[in-house]
Amino acid sequence: MPWTRTTDYPILTRRIPCAPFGNPKDRRTIWIDDYLKAPAQLGISTAAGTLPGYGALRKAIETYTPDELVELVKKANVRGRGGAGFPAGTKWSFLPKPDAQGDGGMRYLAVNADESEPASFKDRLLCDYDPHLVIEGILLACYACRVPVAYFYIRGEYHHQAKVMELAIRQAYDHGILGGNGLFNGATTKNRNQPWRVDLYLHRGAGAYICGEETGLLESIEGKRGWPRNKPPFPAIKGLFGKPTIINNVETLAHIPSVVENGPEWFAKQGCNSSFQGAPPSWGTKLMGVSGHVNRPGVYECDLGIPLRTLIESKDYCNGIRNGKKYKGAIAGGISMGVLGPDQIDAQMDFDIGRKYNVLGLGTACPTIFDEDTDMVAVARNIARFYKHESCGQCTPCREGSGWLYQLLTRIEAGQGRSKDLDLALEIATSMGTMPGTTICGLADGNNWAIQLTTPPPR
Repeated sequence: MPWTRTTDYPILTRRIPCAPFGNPKDRRTIWIDDYLKAPAQLGISTAAGTLPGYGALRKAIETYTPDELVELVKKANVRGRGGAGFPAGTKWSFLPKPDAQGDGGMRYLAVNADESEPASFKDRLLCDYDPHLVIEGILLACYACRVPVAYFYIRGEYHHQAKVMELAIRQAYDHGILGGNGLFNGATTKNRNQPWRVDLYLHRGAGAYICGEETGLLESIEGKRGWPRNKPPFPAIKGLFGKPTIINNVETLAHIPSVVENGPEWFAKQGCNSSFQGAPPSWGTKLMGVSGHVNRPGVYECDLGIPLRTLIESKDYCNGIRNGKKYKGAIAGGISMGVLGPDQIDAQMDFDIGRKYNVLGLGTACPTIFDEDTDMVAVARNIARFYKHESCGQCTPCREGSGWLYQLLTRIEAGQGRSKDLDLALEIATSMGTMPGTTICGLADGNNWAIQLTTPPPR
């Protein structure tokens, strides 16, 4: 059955011109004066909503109690766009219930803008050009979860993006949206006589991949070495500074304003349902940053479920593989997700991709495309080199295994491999990671899935 796009207009990128809806050369950063205007005033199609910037936030605090907003997001099945695809509303509901006074004690929101997964650059687009959309999503999450303090944790290499977000945060303070007397200079919420105040702080990382893991991120914010924590306790119970904490990705939060404005039924019209009974659907659109051997790399906003072939070959998107070469393979969503082979070009880019095509998952949905001349042994060796360098070293299987995999693949690439090296590489790869239960975090899983799917079984 041929795939058809369900939306003829952008949602996350309606202020950021992206193909096929706009010309990337027309991009500019939307500062608060423009963000507060209605879409029609900016020449934007109103199909995705008519409220001005921060209009969804005002609607939420005037219309919904925090618990009602959590249920709204749960009903929309907004799944995490950072890698795991866990439903955001369900995650929010894990926070302990507030106490009888209604303040619930101290709790935090940590926004994951680390985006250190190689070949992933979709959150960067939002930070570069529409920072107030991200801030509005953050404030909606803070209101829903009764969070008074949020930390925006941004990748250390994102120097320009950090400056953009810092200026946008300052503008939100100056306009009385953040801090001061509370949201919108003291607007009262539906179920409280007093306003809800939120403070937002930007925290820059130091360039460590491991700090993209949620508990490593929390350790880094606390000023410690970015070592992932053992779980349980989970962050929703004991997170930042020992208090209940929610961690969400930038793109996930950027979806919340449109859900509040248009409703979960509208959100469900985009994307696709799950192929597996009882599994949550893949609703909504997704930013997909495509790189590699394509004619037009870039970030595209697509319905979840778009076939990889359509993303690669359509003139609306990447316009084919460069120099007219054939497709050889792809990494579907960041190098930790594993490799799709030559016969999997029709894979649907949704959250069921892992179960359907034997990869780790959709991840960031930023595929890297390889043409027919790509040396996949060199790809596997480079992935192993990266993980060897970025391992925090806490877990012996990851610390030692990643080094051994790199040595084996380097020897194979140099033409000095032995047949037993393939057996040894697969043995090491399948013995490290959270799936066999030998490591604290999933860094080793990303390493071993890449090796398993690029190393042919010995004959």
